[in-house]
Amino acid sequence: MKLRPLHDRVIAKRIEKKEEVRGGIIIPDTAKEKPQEAEVIAVGPGRLSEDGKRFPIDVKEGDRVLIGKYSGSDIKIGDEEFVILREDEILAVIDKN
Repeated sequence: MKLRPLHDRVIAKRIEKKEEVRGGIIIPDTAKEKPQEAEVIAVGPGRLSEDGKRFPIDVKEGDRVLIGKYSGSDIKIGDEEFVILREDEILAVIDKN
């Protein structure tokens, strides 16, 4: 199944950090914070202005981005969880240089 977002929307998958267990204490999933780092899975064509011009989106598939903890809408398709958000909800692009 392929997802194709509309307008200025982006589909991303949150990147779970490796959890470290210290002292044998395991934190349940319900108590964990949502990760803010995500990988862009799909990008819409961009938003349209009133005169019909299309503004392209600054991120592309495969980019790693920072998003707010409660940004966008969380969706689940099959066993995978994604977040759909507008381009302006993306805080930054992470460059690994």
